[in-house]
Amino acid sequence: MATPVVIATGNAHKAEEIQALLGPDFACRTLADFPDAPEVEETARTLAGNAALKALSLVNWLKQNEDWNEGWVLADDSGLEVDALDGAPGVRSARYAATDSHAGNTPDQKNNAKLLHELSGQRKHHRAARFRCVIALARAGQYGKPEIFHGVCEGQIIEEPRGENGFGYDPLFQPEGHEQTFGELGESVKSQNSHRADALRKLKDWLVAR
Repeated sequence: MATPVVIATGNAHKAEEIQALLGPDFACRTLADFPDAPEVEETARTLAGNAALKALSLVNWLKQNEDWNEGWVLADDSGLEVDALDGAPGVRSARYAATDSHAGNTPDQKNNAKLLHELSGQRKHHRAARFRCVIALARAGQYGKPEIFHGVCEGQIIEEPRGENGFGYDPLFQPEGHEQTFGELGESVKSQNSHRADALRKLKDWLVAR
């Protein structure tokens, strides 16, 4: 029987990607299956903190409202880290262009424009960057510190956007080993080489070894 996993997202595409990477031994559900689950504000100062916050909040809600005591809860947070910017935008990747620190996410176009402005004049060897994904995995019916898994995809920020695929900083990010950006690469290539895929492989290895 497949092990239940509830993913703290309403994003069907993300859920499909996670299900494909985990394989048939795991049965994934999402927040779409639990429409009354509260939205969690990402107030932590790190990607790991936000992922843990979301995972533990959902575990607590499922226990109290769904009497859900088996399987796992999985939550993630991702960001872009640029070396020349001391790791920025990092945890603020989705709201990088916001002028108010408490504002919500800002449009991709504005975030990309700010990133290019901040890197203006920087040569190729100073544009190293990586996408980082942190996944928190919490056991249903239990509390305490969740297991944390990090995944990275190394690359660099190019000087102008290329490609119409993906979202966020994908048109500016050229992963190592490729001449194309994530905005140009096909979804199958991106999903196998992404930071989330790296973190999920580590998570799956940990689960299988238990």
